[in-house]
Amino acid sequence: MAVPAAFLLVMMACLLNALPAAAQLAEKPSIYTAKRLGERMAPAIDAPASASSPARATNRPSPASKASEASHLDTVASMAQFLSIARVYNARSAEPIVHTIFVIDRAHGNRLYFINANRYALHEDFLRGQFLVPHLDERTLKGYYQRADRRFLFGTIGLQPQLNRWTFEFWEGDQLNEALIRLAGQRLGESFFQPLHFKANSTQHETAAQAAGIESLTEAQLIGDRRFMPLNTGRAKGRLRLIASLDDDTQDDIEPTDIVVLKEVPLSLSPVAGVVTERPSTVLSHVNLLVKGWGVPNAYIKDAFQELKAYDGQWVELNVTAMRYDVTRLPGPVTPPTRPPTIFTGKPDLLRQQVVRVTDIASHGRKACGSKAVNLSRIEVARRKGDLGRQNSSVAPVPDGFCIPYAHYAEFIRSPQAQASIQRWLASPGFGRSRTIRRKALAQLRAELAALPLDSARSMSWLQQWRTQLSGKSVFVRSSSNSEDLANFSGAGLYTTVPNAKTDEALLNAVKTVWASVYNAEAYEARRAARVSDDHVFMAVLVQEAIDSVVSGVMVTRDPFDPRHANATYVSAKRGLGIKVVEGQRIAEQSMHDGWSGAVRRLSRSGEVSELKLDRAGGVVDVPLAAAVVENEVLSSVSVKQLAALGQRLKRLLGHIDQDIEWAIDPGGRIVVLQSRPYVERKVL
Repeated sequence: MAVPAAFLLVMMACLLNALPAAAQLAEKPSIYTAKRLGERMAPAIDAPASASSPARATNRPSPASKASEASHLDTVASMAQFLSIARVYNARSAEPIVHTIFVIDRAHGNRLYFINANRYALHEDFLRGQFLVPHLDERTLKGYYQRADRRFLFGTIGLQPQLNRWTFEFWEGDQLNEALIRLAGQRLGESFFQPLHFKANSTQHETAAQAAGIESLTEAQLIGDRRFMPLNTGRAKGRLRLIASLDDDTQDDIEPTDIVVLKEVPLSLSPVAGVVTERPSTVLSHVNLLVKGWGVPNAYIKDAFQELKAYDGQWVELNVTAMRYDVTRLPGPVTPPTRPPTIFTGKPDLLRQQVVRVTDIASHGRKACGSKAVNLSRIEVARRKGDLGRQNSSVAPVPDGFCIPYAHYAEFIRSPQAQASIQRWLASPGFGRSRTIRRKALAQLRAELAALPLDSARSMSWLQQWRTQLSGKSVFVRSSSNSEDLANFSGAGLYTTVPNAKTDEALLNAVKTVWASVYNAEAYEARRAARVSDDHVFMAVLVQEAIDSVVSGVMVTRDPFDPRHANATYVSAKRGLGIKVVEGQRIAEQSMHDGWSGAVRRLSRSGEVSELKLDRAGGVVDVPLAAAVVENEVLSSVSVKQLAALGQRLKRLLGHIDQDIEWAIDPGGRIVVLQSRPYVERKVL
């Protein structure tokens, strides 16, 4: 008799007595992934029942008394039979997957073997153990994943606990076609006691399923139903605070010792002890990168306000791992650990007075223009030399432009007028004790700095460079300070970029706006937490030709969820200009490229219904997207692979250090590198 799949959901809940949590992604259950995560796959029949679990109900069906000793089953006619050959993946999470593996032998009438996964960890182990292949060498085994005329088809069956659906799936690197998917679905449907849905583990699988007319369950759908996603693992002690809106008034009483629970990812955030958000976001948004740089735990938890309301205002310990989160009450306030100050770059070159072309910065302006400008210069020099390999033809030049060096900022900020404003506003009553007072005073300070007159000779030299080098085209005016894009501090989003300046006045005002952003509230709070004096910060300015991007995004040359996942590249993308990607207000299309299998996994679809474009009058404009466009993928698998290949090249070029790369695709379909900085993941104290 068939037992309802709900029973297995109850049984799996017995595996963990903890707060809601889940694995970070929705990859196929794999012995290799389990080993990478330090997990041990246990027989399903041995799954322990927690004393406090709802599974203590006396009417639960009784599975087989012990695990099967059979090598395989030809059919699985009941839950008891399935459990007798199944094992558990992600056993320490609240969404463990009970599963087994199967083989279809196409040379012998499409015979189906439901393998005892507790006797044979891998498909090839079963083939050897049953003497189905006399000599199974690496080349032959590889063919079973790549050839259309392969003899064997290797797959996995399991129950997706959050959706209560049975699925069959294949390794993401398996080059499946529609005929193979149909065959597997037909044979499994004839021999398994529950309906099965095909789970696509790569974009290639999705395409093949669509061609076969088979509806697939995607990794993006599964991740979208997750109740938990770790954005930065770690442990922190602090006062947990439920904060519905981060306006100026609520900023006042937020302390560095607070663990803040927010409705959504904010556009900016000052240093805190930990972060929880109730709305999912892109892992590479500026705020999430800053939190990673602080080395504090950060997680998305669905319905976080409801889940954590009992802890509001209390001192707790928050522990976020790749598999779960825990909150434990503490008896009282705690003293946060002391961190060493962030190390900034060495003494800047304040003697260089001339503006520097982007292509010359690496050789002539390294200490005068900041790491952002230097890295872009190195990338463009490498592109011109053909050092970006086979990707070179698909990579556009770094947007042309020039650097206004540190010396010009130093002259401006050290002027009597600027110093008078700085000293007056930083001496505001209550400035040292209240974030709200600091925020308001710094806003007034920035306004006064931006209103100060410029040296006429300086400003004329910038305008002349703009007209002669860039023909007066619209430009982005960007920060390139000595306190961002560093090996141990990203400074992501702390300083201001002014998009699409089109006139003399707009360009000159944009330069002052970028200079004044040294006193952005978040930048000031970050320096205050790191005990860095304002006098040590110098701001160079990049003036670069504007690119009206078709698609923009961020990628990192590793798996940001699991550093042990080698040869991976993570890519997030949205249509239009990249400002929305780094803000993280809505979920981006997220993909993971595996350098070993070559597969592209789609982790989420874009949540945007509009895109930012350059406005003819200057600045940017938000343009609604047609419904048909919203439904389409942002990046093709080919584009993801091209980006991943370029990312790995840039990693090698820039010292074999993992890179956090902002990129765009221009109207001609070429990749444009907008920024490349070290991917900073500070150790949690």
